[in-house]
Amino acid sequence: VRFPEDLEDDNTTFNPEYSHQVFGDDEVAFGYKGLKILLYYIAGNLSTLFRIEYTSKVNEKFDCVEADDVESKIREIIPPGFCTNTDDFVSLLEKEVNFKPFGMLLHTYSVHNEEAGEDITYQIYKADMTCPGFREYHERLQTFLMWFIETASFIDVDDERWNYFLVFEKYNKDGATLFATVGYMTVYNYYVYPDKTRPRVSQMLILPPFQGEGHGAQLLETVHRYYMSSPTVLDITAEDPSENYIKLRDFVLVKLCQDLLCFSPGKLMQGFSQEMVMEAQQKLKINKQHTRRVYEILRLRATDMGDAEQSRSYRLDVKRRLIGPYKKKQRELAKMRRCLRPEELTNQLNQIDLNMQHEQLEESFQQLVSDYRRVLERLAQA
Repeated sequence: VRFPEDLEDDNTTFNPEYSHQVFGDDEVAFGYKGLKILLYYIAGNLSTLFRIEYTSKVNEKFDCVEADDVESKIREIIPPGFCTNTDDFVSLLEKEVNFKPFGMLLHTYSVHNEEAGEDITYQIYKADMTCPGFREYHERLQTFLMWFIETASFIDVDDERWNYFLVFEKYNKDGATLFATVGYMTVYNYYVYPDKTRPRVSQMLILPPFQGEGHGAQLLETVHRYYMSSPTVLDITAEDPSENYIKLRDFVLVKLCQDLLCFSPGKLMQGFSQEMVMEAQQKLKINKQHTRRVYEILRLRATDMGDAEQSRSYRLDVKRRLIGPYKKKQRELAKMRRCLRPEELTNQLNQIDLNMQHEQLEESFQQLVSDYRRVLERLAQA
C-alpha cells in the first residue's frame, strides 16, 4: 500500500503460493462461509493491517462443531503491533515519508516500466541488526516467507553471522521521495578453517508484484560483488537451492565469468581445467561445482551443435560428469557381488538396468542443454 486508495484496489493484491505452513497440508480453514483473510502492508516499512471477514461461521452451540481459530494462526506469524482498523493504518501511511532504507547502499539500477512509460530506480542495501528499527522491520518482512517459500522458517536474528541484503524501489508521492520494499536475501557466514568464511544464501524472496523484472539477478550479482572484495571469503554457496534459484545463479555466474581469460572460446574447447577452478574462486568466489556448470554453459555457446564432431565432443564431456552417480552404483554392485547370495544379487541387478541408465543419462543431458540454452538466451538479451 502506497496510497489510501490502494486499500480498495484489487490490482495491488497478490495471493499466497503456499499456506500449508499456517493451515496444514490440506490448506483448509474449516467452519466459515465467504472467508477472507486480509493482510495489508505499507510499501516501505511494512506496518501491517490485519482483518478477517466472512459471511457466516459455524457455532459450537448450534452446530456442535467449532470453527478453526484463523486469527490465532495468523497472529503466530505476524509480529504484535499490527493495526486492526483502517483509520489507524491510513494515519501510519501518512508518516511513510519518514521511512528510509536501512544500512549501506551497495548498488543502484533502473528498470524500464512499460506501463508507466519511464525508468524506475531501485537500490540494494546491506543491513544488520545494529541498524535502528531494522529488527522490527525484519520481523514484518520475514512473514512473507511463510506464504512464498515452501519450507520456510524464521532465522535466529541474535546470531551476528547473518547478513541482510534488501531491495527497494524509489518512487515519488506529493513531491517527496519514498521507498517501497521489493525483496531481500539473508546470508549466513560459515567459518572455514583456519581463517576464511563461506557465505551461504539461506533465503531469497522477490515479492510477487516485482517478479519477472530482473531484481533477483541484480540482487544475487550485487551480493557476489560485495563478497568478492573480501580476502577472507573462500566461496559463496546456497542452502537447499530451489530449481528457480539454480537457474538464476547459472545466469548470474555465467554473466560474471564470461569475460575471464580462462573461459575464452579456445580454452573452453580444450575442456574443463584447474585454471578455471582457480580463477573463478580467486576472483569471483565461485566454488568448483558451480564453475563446472558455468564452463558447460559457455562451452555450449562456443560449440557448433550442427557440427557432428563438435556436438559429439560436447555431449561426451557433459555425460562424463553426469555418469558419476551411475559409476558409484557400479562400484556398489561390485561390492554386492562379493557379499550377496545369487538370488539377492539378481534382485539388485534388476534395479540397475544398464539400458535404463543410458536412457536416463540421455534424458538428463537433453534437459540440461535445454536449461543451458535458456540461460544463454537471457544472457544475449541482458
